[in-house]
Order: sequence, then C-alpha cells, then structure tokens
Amino acid sequence: MQPPTANNDSVVSTQADLVYEAALLFWKTVTNIFFREIRPRGAFNIPRDGPVIFVGAPHHNQFLDPLLLALQVHRETRRKVQFLIAAKSMKRQAVGFFAKLMSSIPVVRAVDGARPGIGRVTISESDPCLVIGHGTKFTEDFKPKMQIMLPKSVNSVVAEILEVVSDTELRVKKEFGGERGKGTTRIREKQKELEVGGQTGFEYKKLPHVDQGEMYHHVYECLKHGGGIGIFPEGGSHDRTDLLPLKAGVSLMALGAMADNPKLKVRIVPVGLSYFHPHRFRSRAVVEFGSALDVPEELVEKFKQGGPEKREAVGKLLDLIYDGLKTVTIRAPDYETLMVIQAARRLYKTPGQHLTLGQVVELNKRFIEGYLHFKDEPRIKKLRDDVIRYNRLTRDLGMRDHQVPKAQPASWKTLSLLLYRLLLLFVWTILALPGLILNGPIFVTASVISRQKAKEALAASVVKVAGKDVVATWKILISLGIAPLLYLFYASLATFVALKAGFSWQWVIFTPIIVLISLPFIGYAALKFGEAGMDVLKSLRPLVLALFPGQSRTLEKVREMRSRLANELADTINEFGPKIYEDFNEFRILVPSASAPPSSGQPGIWRRKSSSGAVDAQGNLLVHPMTWLDERLFGWSQSASRGTSAWAGSNEISRAATPEHSDEDESGDYDHVLGFLESKKPTTHGRARSARSSYADLQKLRRASNPALPAGWPVMTTATESAVETSPVLDSDVDGLHMRHPQRTRKASLSDGVSVVRISALDREEPFDEATKEINDEISHRKAHQD
Repeated sequence: MQPPTANNDSVVSTQADLVYEAALLFWKTVTNIFFREIRPRGAFNIPRDGPVIFVGAPHHNQFLDPLLLALQVHRETRRKVQFLIAAKSMKRQAVGFFAKLMSSIPVVRAVDGARPGIGRVTISESDPCLVIGHGTKFTEDFKPKMQIMLPKSVNSVVAEILEVVSDTELRVKKEFGGERGKGTTRIREKQKELEVGGQTGFEYKKLPHVDQGEMYHHVYECLKHGGGIGIFPEGGSHDRTDLLPLKAGVSLMALGAMADNPKLKVRIVPVGLSYFHPHRFRSRAVVEFGSALDVPEELVEKFKQGGPEKREAVGKLLDLIYDGLKTVTIRAPDYETLMVIQAARRLYKTPGQHLTLGQVVELNKRFIEGYLHFKDEPRIKKLRDDVIRYNRLTRDLGMRDHQVPKAQPASWKTLSLLLYRLLLLFVWTILALPGLILNGPIFVTASVISRQKAKEALAASVVKVAGKDVVATWKILISLGIAPLLYLFYASLATFVALKAGFSWQWVIFTPIIVLISLPFIGYAALKFGEAGMDVLKSLRPLVLALFPGQSRTLEKVREMRSRLANELADTINEFGPKIYEDFNEFRILVPSASAPPSSGQPGIWRRKSSSGAVDAQGNLLVHPMTWLDERLFGWSQSASRGTSAWAGSNEISRAATPEHSDEDESGDYDHVLGFLESKKPTTHGRARSARSSYADLQKLRRASNPALPAGWPVMTTATESAVETSPVLDSDVDGLHMRHPQRTRKASLSDGVSVVRISALDREEPFDEATKEINDEISHRKAHQD
C-alpha cells in the first residue's frame, strides 16, 4: 500500500474544515434560538494566526460553553478551534456524533474509570502520605501511578500511588488535597467523627493510570500547524459562583508543545463566559476574550529540565493563566454576595445612563472586586444589609428593580395603561398560541428530562450546587431529538386528514411538504410573539398594585428606599473607589449626575425613540410596540417629543444595543439601552469581523488615542458617545465588478478624562458636535501646555 501523499492530506483537511463549517452553521442556528442575545467582548485580543490555546472559564454550561466560544472565535477571525472533550462524553450517541464533526480531541479521565475498593481506609496520624487499610487488598487492587479517591464527605480528594507497601499499607506521592495540608486536616477531622459514630475509616475508589500520550500528540500536532485548541481547565462543568482549581493539563500542553518544537510560539487566550440564567430558554450570554498571554521562554527551559524544575514551570504558568482568567470572569464567593452585587449594580445608575450587556458584566466584576476589598468596613456591611432588605421588599411585592422608579400613584393614565397592556397581552397570546400548542410537547418533555438529568448530575458530583450546568444542554439535545419526530407526526396526521377529506392526489402529495416547511416558521413566530407577551405580562404587576387602595404608600416607600440606597451607594463608591483605583475618577464607567447634550439623528420608522437615544434590542415595533405607544398615548416618558436615536440607519443586528436590566431582573427589551461607539477609520474588506462589529475593539481604539491609558485597563463607553452608519460604498475593480464594502463614519465623541463639572456646565441647546469639539479642543490645549 502506498503511503498517503500531501495532496491526500490536503483533501482530508479540506473535507474536515467543510464539515466543521457546516456543524458551526447548524449550532449557530440552535444557539440563536436558545439564547436571546450573545455578545462578544475583547475579540480584538484573538490572534489572527499562529498556535493558540483558548482557556475558558467558568464552565457553567456543559456542552454549550465550547459551542459559544467556537462560534465567537469563528465569527471574529474564521479560525477553527478543536476542543478537548471527555472520552466518556464521546461515547454518548448524540454528543459523540457532533463532537466528531467539530474535530474534538477525546481525553480519557481516570475518574471515569473509578471502581469501588475492598475494605476501608484511614491516613496515618504521623505520616499524611501513608494510607492504612482495614480489610483491604492493596497488592491486588493497586499498582504505582494508579490513584486512590476518598468519598464525597471529604470532597473526593485524589492522590497518586507511589508505592504499595502491603495489603494494608500504601504510600501516596503527595498529601490528599495538595501540599498545603488542608485536605489532610479535613480528613483527620472526619476520621474522628466516624470513630465516634463507631465506624473505622472511609470507603474509597481505585482509579486506573491513564496514558495521555495520544491526546498530547494530537494537541502538539494541531499547535505545530498553527491551529487553535480549546480547553476548560476546571476539569468539568459546575454551577458555583467562583472558579474551581485549575488542572495542570493546559500548562503541560503549552510548555510541551514549545519544548518539542523550539520555533513554536504558543499564545494563551483567557476566555470568560458570563451567563444571565444559563439554564433558561431565551437567556443572555457574554463571551469575553482577555489579552493573549505569551509563554515565557524561561519556563520552557525549566520544563525541559524535568523533575522539580518541570513541576515549578507548570505551576507558574498555571498561576499566570489563573490570573488571566480572573480578568475576564465574575467571581463571587457565594450566591448571596452575587445577588447583592447585581442589585447594587442596578442601583448605581442615573436616568439617561444605560449599560450595554458587556458593560453590565464589567461593572459586576468591579463591584465584586471593590466589595471583597472593603467588605469588613462598617459602612459596607450596613449597605449590604440595606440592599438585601430592598431585594426582599421588591420580591414580596412581585416587582423588579427597574419597575420601581416608574411605579406611579393610581390615576386614569394608570388604568388606561393597564387596559391597553392587557389588550396587547391578549393579542400576543392569540398570535403565539398556535405555535405554543404545536410545540408544547417539546417544551414539556425537554423541561422534565433536563430536570431529571440535573438531579443525576448533582448526585454524581462533588462540586455542583444544583446541577443547573447540565440543564441547558439537555434541553437542547432533547428538543433536537423530539422536534423532527413530532413534525413528522404532524405531517403524517395532516396527510391522513387530507386523504380522509377526499383531497386531490396533488394536494395529498404536497400536504406533508407544506406542513414540514410551515412548522418551523410557526414555531419561530410563536417564539417572538410569546417573548413579547411575556415582557408585557411582567410589566402588569406594578400597574395592578398602583390601583389597589392602600398600595400607594407601599410603592412610595419602595421608591424612597431605592432613591436613598442609590444616593448612599454613589457616595460610598465615590469614597472607596479612589482607594482601590488610583485613576478612578478618570476611567469610571458611570458618571453620576452628569448631563450631556443629546445625540442627533433621525430614527427610522421601525426604531424606538427614547430620551437616551436608544433602540430596543430587537430594533423594531413588531417585538415591542409597547414603549412606542406608551410614550405617545399615555405620556409614560418624556422622550416622545425629543425622538433622538443613536442608531439611525443601522441595520446590523450584531450591533444592536443591549437591554440594561438583562440579568436576574429579566426585564423586557423595551428598557432603555446604549449604542456602541463606531471605529474612527473605514473598514476594509480584508479586516476581521471584530474590527467591524465587536464592542471590545473600542478598547483598542481608545488605548491608541490615549497613550496614558494603562495596559489592560477596562474602558467603557458612556452615554456621551454615539454612532451612525453610512450607506455602503460601491467600489469598482478593473473588471468593472462592483463590490460592496461597509464604510462607516464616526460621530464626534468626547476624549477621556472629562470632568463631571465641565460636562454639567454645557448649554443644553448647544449642538452635540459643537459641544464635543469645544471640550476636546480645551483638553488638547491643556495637554499641549503640560507637555
């Protein structure tokens, strides 16, 4: 047999790439249906070529996490990412099929081959690395390099076998739980508890030694050819609020590849995935890419030396990766703290200032960092307790935070608005009903089975809190399995009815085709109409409360409490912010009480007008005409007469603004939003998509315009910045063909470092461009004198 030629390898590679592209297209459709919005941040950090390892965390959504990461990387750079996946998952029929299409690399995990051991074990009181057996047969069950795992009661700690001394004694390589001894202390405490209860030692499991040589070979080959590897180094999915300890595999891959090929320069990109209710249908997600990390050459040299130097190199690189992940992830110590932080973030805003989804994530991270730094301060403790009380009060009233400021005393407008929204809810319900009934079996089955799978995952895990990390995956898998069968059933039923009704053979033949084509459109229509109806439904409770006798006082109390908390929070941040950030006032995300002239521009007929110049996330009246009619019929806000829009003329869905209250508040898309700043220069056809559509590219742009900005500092746009999109420009080539190139111009925007006092002193009647130019000229003049 002849050896495969380079041409054959090229053909195989091309076929694999085509299959990968087709699989991504399919999953893009699925994820766009499941998620209401997926927003990338920092996409300009993705290297356009060369070997890259994408390190994702936290792993909160099992099989959806790698899909979102791969889709965003491909969307921005057209790069292919091969993910490491547990070999056990590859054996599942559906998961394994799609994993192969995505060119995933299987990883055999020792824990997947765990088997119960005979007898019980304890650890020696004098030597934490000596395991004592009681009724055990260590010489038959264990060999060096195998592992022993203790039960869930001591966090399922694992240790590698160094020597099998006898049937009742074996020595492990390191202490259980690491060299710091925390695991040993916990084990000994638990041992004493068991002895008091009349039991001796723990049950245990034996884990086989796994040779990962084949897996590392595939990884090294991919990196050697300039490919991309994706890995979630926590080792498994979970639903905790903080990161799990990272596994050393990612360090071994990067260092091993560079040690094997001295010319190779591997880069590591930390990727943070932030979800707002990851297990729920039509939730939102942010995929944030951090700055690419270069692997230090000195660590590669230490890795080559082997022994203690190799372990030191692996540990140091793992620490660098962990520090990189901390910059792109929201890490709260517990769920209650996360809820307090998110509530505080919602309170920290003023009318007219509205956050994008990316800014929500960034502000949450800063709030957590500040809270953890000052949590023992008396003022911070009191503020936390007040926020918790406010959360409980709004929950008891059935209201969401964004509804509190808008809650009004009973009046004819309140009654009229309630009746109007009830009518609107009725209309949306009628329109959504056919699709809801037809697809009802899918929703019910997916919900029931996913909950059962969550219980099974929780029972088999020591790190999961409620097993919610597997719910979304199973909802999608079950839906993908049931939907085709259900639609085929409907098509067969329709054909049977057509036959019984005596239709002509032409109609009988085309009936199943028409049904199969129509059902997806009916389902999508039900999705959009139902989504709008749910948003209307959520807005009814404040109106009903306002009409009840005696509720006006309660609503007034809640409004006053919110106002007091917002002011107190702003004062607290102004006091403690500069203590943790040296240039806090210069680079803050929000500027309380600042005012700025409105942006100009003519909104399109399908665009919502608002006081902030905002557009609803879907960008049209079909989804949410509620705000448009509220403003004009009932004077619900004062923006009807102003009608400004920061997004006039833009049709690019990926650049649509994001609802401010898009986390646990679960408000509708008719809340005010903020547009993004456009790039200074027209884009070229050859540039990556991130240069045209990624919000994160703004950071790169602003750093380029402000050399004094610290590297890696997160910069946010404010309500003073807006953008428009011009019509595409037609360019002609030498053959007379016309190619469409998206060319955009940027409106004038304020430079960094504008003081609140200066902004508030602006004349409200002064045109936006003139006011912006005036302030920027002042800043340039001042900087010139300083130089």
